[in-house]
Amino acid sequence: MACVERCRCCAESRRHSSILYNILRSEERAAWPAGQGPRRGQASRGCPCGSRRRVALRSPQVACKAASAVLVKTLRFVQNVPCFQELPLDEQLLLVRSCWAPLLVLGLAQERVHFETVESAEPSMLQRILTTRRQDEQTPPRGPAPGRPHHGPGGPHLPSAGEIQAIKGFLAKCWSLDISTKEYAYLKGTVLFNPDLPGLQCTQYIEGLQREAQQALNEHVRLIHRVFLE
Repeated sequence: MACVERCRCCAESRRHSSILYNILRSEERAAWPAGQGPRRGQASRGCPCGSRRRVALRSPQVACKAASAVLVKTLRFVQNVPCFQELPLDEQLLLVRSCWAPLLVLGLAQERVHFETVESAEPSMLQRILTTRRQDEQTPPRGPAPGRPHHGPGGPHLPSAGEIQAIKGFLAKCWSLDISTKEYAYLKGTVLFNPDLPGLQCTQYIEGLQREAQQALNEHVRLIHRVFLE
């Protein structure tokens, strides 16, 4: 079963075609010998299914405070983009709601936010079933309290060690590339202006904004490489 899950996960990763994914993978591909791919064993180490253990933040208050500050800074950046302000309000909300997570990860990379995790003991499947049945018999069904998220019988979802390792790997890759502030701005613009979202009305305008951000990023990178070569 583990092999099936691993193969499924690797297949999903091969279908990634986002700009961020291609940028971060291009340097790794260049390091491979001509006509060859990664050695056997490398794919399994990069597969997030390699570890299904659940983890939690070692210092949640410190990490959440840093992430909140990055999120606020990211939203301020988005609000100050002139082209974004010209969009209708419902279009703005749709774009932000769909891309706030990747923008947050880019912000964590830009601000070089580090976080540590620890393993979290989870109850077994049998224990969950027995606990859920006992709670159903003792308490009448009711909805979640106003303002509080509903996590279900298993409690709040905890990410796996593989998922956290994927995020840390992305951050480490960004740090190794030494991405500049201007490059981060172009990357955020490329992620923000996604014309493929369902429900958008100004698709052509948004697609043009994304294309401009991509072109600006490419020109900036070519200029830097030209200066280094000279």
